[in-house]
Amino acid sequence: MFVDEVTLKVIAGSGGDGCTSFRREKYVPLGGPNGGNGGNGSDIIFEVDEGLHTLLDLRYQKQIKGKKGENGRGKNQHGASSEAVIVKVPQGTVITDLDTNFILGDLKGKNDSVVVAKGGRGGRGNAFFKTHSNTAPEFSENGEPGEEKELKIELKMLADVGLVGLPSVGKSTIISMVSRAKPKIAAYHFTTLSPNLGVVKATNGSSFVMADLPGLIEGASKGEGLGDRFLKHIERTKVILHVLDMSGSEGRDPYEDYVLINKELASFSEKLLKKPQLIVANKMDIEGSKEHLEAFKKKVTDPIFEVSAATNQGLQPVIDALAKVLAEIPDTPLFEEEQFESHVLYKFQKEQPYIIEREDNDWVIRGEKIEKLFKMTKFSQEEGALRFAKKLRKMGIDDKLREMGCQEGDKVRILDFYFEFKD
Repeated sequence: MFVDEVTLKVIAGSGGDGCTSFRREKYVPLGGPNGGNGGNGSDIIFEVDEGLHTLLDLRYQKQIKGKKGENGRGKNQHGASSEAVIVKVPQGTVITDLDTNFILGDLKGKNDSVVVAKGGRGGRGNAFFKTHSNTAPEFSENGEPGEEKELKIELKMLADVGLVGLPSVGKSTIISMVSRAKPKIAAYHFTTLSPNLGVVKATNGSSFVMADLPGLIEGASKGEGLGDRFLKHIERTKVILHVLDMSGSEGRDPYEDYVLINKELASFSEKLLKKPQLIVANKMDIEGSKEHLEAFKKKVTDPIFEVSAATNQGLQPVIDALAKVLAEIPDTPLFEEEQFESHVLYKFQKEQPYIIEREDNDWVIRGEKIEKLFKMTKFSQEEGALRFAKKLRKMGIDDKLREMGCQEGDKVRILDFYFEFKD
């Protein structure tokens, strides 16, 4: 089964908890703190596997979760970090963060990989917090939560040339004649239900990859037929080979077919119409094709290649022309630089680390930094709770609450936990 798009949630592993411990040995007075740090949680990494050609393995996975790091122990023993979770995907996979719409990775190289969710760092043990003013800290940290993201994973196949056209114009026959690809060929629409790739060799010895895509119909860019699912695969191609049934065997006018397909390409993405396009007039062995071609040439001035795919006539000049065009086209990235995950988001969070709102007579504090600090605090330890309060005060949250009208005894909420405001 060919699957080229899935959505799933990834949760990187949380860091292990730091340890609160003191050295206690006979004849060793004032041993001091010796609680170790927790290990880091596992990252979630997507990595190319050349043996995969579909996202079928991910179709039924709703969630991928990393492992927590090992907790720290006494005697300054740090917890082990968890190994990364490696998710294998086909070459040509694009990963998008659904919350920000930023591209996390475009894995088009054979050895490409990307960290889509970073594991949390381990919590620090009490030995870390020892200072001259506090030689015996009685607190440690919980591990940092791992990143959580909703992802859209798309396969945009890697091909140099994309065959486009209405159903039953002969695309599958062409690729079967010029390569070793063996697509299903039959006299009914939508015989091709998934893209077929074939390696094609030109007379000069150069070779390239051709993709036979399911037939497009009117409205394909808006979801009609199968075309909307596969138009994305044309985005990576360098050249479009537009195949037309010049015989009009199904009662269609070749020029109207030509206009319709280009309209659908433009509706999906204006970039598609900017790609070099070669026109192939297929089924020239059928009666009436010559007359249709003459009428077509009066309306279209672009070069047209006359072929009969069924009898393997005229296909080699098309292949050689494609090879020549491909040799002159530089490699261009599929996405603009600004579409990738940007550090601007991090800068914004640094400038505005929290938001305070009033909800149902309660004060609610939100913000990634605040919530992370809250989750890493061990409130069962008095010193840990005091440290949390000091950090909030240092960030200006106490002053902001007063400025907004918060009074002594008012309820303040962070996540699902409530605190009482004390002035």
